[in-house]
Amino acid sequence: MSAGGAFGGNRGARPVPPEKGVFPLDHMHQCDLVEKKDYINCLKSTGHKSEKCRQFSKKYLECRMDKNLMAKQDMAELGFRNEETS
Repeated sequence: MSAGGAFGGNRGARPVPPEKGVFPLDHMHQCDLVEKKDYINCLKSTGHKSEKCRQFSKKYLECRMDKNLMAKQDMAELGFRNEETS
């Protein structure tokens, strides 16, 4: 017999969050209405070629940082070089 919880889970074990890759959801839709929508529309219009939509991706991440939905980081650390314009 298994000593785990429901669905084979481990009862009492505390989950450890990843260092990067997961951040709070935008429950209040602070960046959904403009930045996220622009990025999604760009992806649809370019056949889902994300490299053509980098300026929208950058604006979305900047919005998330400005609204404290993710930790503030230098954009270069997120893959955006300084010579790229907003």
